[in-house]
Amino acid sequence: MKRLHVNVAVENLEEAIRFYSTLFAAKPSVEKADYAKWMLDDPRVNFAITARGRESGLDHLGIQVENEAELGEVYARLKQAERPVVDQGNVTCCYAKSTKSWITDPAGISWETFLTHGASTVYGGDGETAPVETAASACCGDDPCGTKAAAPTESACCA
Repeated sequence: MKRLHVNVAVENLEEAIRFYSTLFAAKPSVEKADYAKWMLDDPRVNFAITARGRESGLDHLGIQVENEAELGEVYARLKQAERPVVDQGNVTCCYAKSTKSWITDPAGISWETFLTHGASTVYGGDGETAPVETAASACCGDDPCGTKAAAPTESACCA
């Protein structure tokens, strides 16, 4: 079963954790110095907040899948959307190891599709990766996980 993913950039992580913990009536399942995540079943959503110097507000949306078959299904739909897709492959991002791709919708919102394989002790995007220039911005510099990826170029981002 797929799960909606929402990532919001915040200025004050502690304040945001208090707010969203109250809103969701649950504590985060992951809490780091710059990141928190709630894996909710009602509504079924992977809701994450990050305090990593980004502009506050909606950072990106996504679809998290539970297995390779669902990942293949979603990837096939991305390719039919007639928009550029950035296939990152296996990456470490947001304290998790995942396989992911990115697409930007007509309104300019970045959408991530991913399958998580396990946890990581680091956020990811250590700066040793080649940047990908996109229509909206470049990833891997101020965007270590490619959350603003909009169009593929010669190299893969954060791979």
